[in-house]
Amino acid sequence: VQLQASGGGLAQAGGSLRLSCVASGGTFSSYSMGWFRQALGKEREFVALISWRGGNAAYADSVKGRFTISKDNAKNTVYLQMNSLKPEDTAVYYCAADRGIWTTTVLNEYDYWGQGTQVTVSS
Repeated sequence: VQLQASGGGLAQAGGSLRLSCVASGGTFSSYSMGWFRQALGKEREFVALISWRGGNAAYADSVKGRFTISKDNAKNTVYLQMNSLKPEDTAVYYCAADRGIWTTTVLNEYDYWGQGTQVTVSS
């Protein structure tokens, strides 16, 4: 499975960006998907996840109410809509796929990773 993330860029505080992650190979519809981020000098952290059917989602407290994850199985794509951006959202954002039955926020339990897309939020 190959994951290709895109949509990052520069935004002002309070602005919005939408990240996309397209999957090729494998059976995308059977995977739970997650977004993680890694700021400079920090560890990679969980941002959001969505179940394989798209019926369940979960968010880190730091983004709850501002970010929305969605999944389009027909397009093999997962999205992360980011609103009300803050400078502390600046990071490289990674999408990941999990073949497991249960959704998870644990980084090491994801099986496939995209290459990351840079998001920079200016104050």
